[in-house]
Amino acid sequence: MRTPPVVVVMGVAGTGKTTIGSLLATRLGVPYAEGDDFHPEANIAKMSAGTPLDDADRWPWLDAIGAWARGRAGLGGVVSCSALKRAYRDRLRSTAPGLVFVHLAGDRALIEDRMAHRRGHFMPTALLDSQFATLQPLGADEAGVEVDVSGAPEEITERAVAALRARLDPAS
Repeated sequence: MRTPPVVVVMGVAGTGKTTIGSLLATRLGVPYAEGDDFHPEANIAKMSAGTPLDDADRWPWLDAIGAWARGRAGLGGVVSCSALKRAYRDRLRSTAPGLVFVHLAGDRALIEDRMAHRRGHFMPTALLDSQFATLQPLGADEAGVEVDVSGAPEEITERAVAALRARLDPAS
């Protein structure tokens, strides 16, 4: 890829957005930002209590992520963000045009198992159903790729890099 894109690694909780986002940023030679770091404390408290966020909670969070992405335009970067609804991705694109999405997708049982075994995260497994209910996969008109989350993080990252290259630089 000639000019590094600004990539949003998206998907439901437990798909590996942080792990794959960090590895992808390293592979692309660009900075990584953890989307959860953009949440205000009130959002974290809500999710920690098992209460799903509503759109009013998400707009300022999405705007903060979009501002970071806009600042990386032409330089490249990777940020993790669930971006489950088309409206959320549209909000991000309105702040930072040209974003490319990597949708990490996989079997619900696999994702639930991964969530059950991770430590130090505020998103409880109980919210996984609400995440899947909210998820609107990428539309054909959205710049992005879907990547299966089965396998080791390095394998998933390689699939993401290959899919991005095919989508963004088909001549390579």
